Amino acid sequence: MTSDRIEKSIVLRAPRAKVWRAITSADEFGTWFGARFTGRFAPRTTVSGRITLPGYDHLTIDMTIERMDAERLFSYRWHPHAVDASHDYSQEPTTLVEFTLEDVPEGTRLTIVESGFDRIPGERRATAFRMNEGGWATELQNIERYVAGKTTAASL
Repeated sequence: MTSDRIEKSIVLRAPRAKVWRAITSADEFGTWFGARFTGRFAPRTTVSGRITLPGYDHLTIDMTIERMDAERLFSYRWHPHAVDASHDYSQEPTTLVEFTLEDVPEGTRLTIVESGFDRIPGERRATAFRMNEGGWATELQNIERYVAGKTTAASL
């Protein structure tokens, strides 16, 4: 167990191309993740979105897309657990979120790694890590349901 890195993995019963679209299309990502993004995901761009989950719908999310290696790796940077609308997170370090896809006999293994928590300010670090640890567990369930045919995070 480390305080700097969260790693979660799931085997999705879906072809790699379908999982790739679910994580790299801003519309599809937003559907299962619970956000409505403006713009497209593309390397070296920043996209913003409004959280659509009840209780969090007053918040926005900003993601700076790092890499998009077709059907293999998608990564971005963001401010973890940035849920206080009155706090300016822009001067804080970001964490790196990496989605890796791998073919397996049952479908596609999706591994999500978020790293860089040791650089987050001490007063926020433990909470951000704990909340994102649980959040990624939920998001894996959401994407599993999404690629199986569900449509929105609210219905997941």
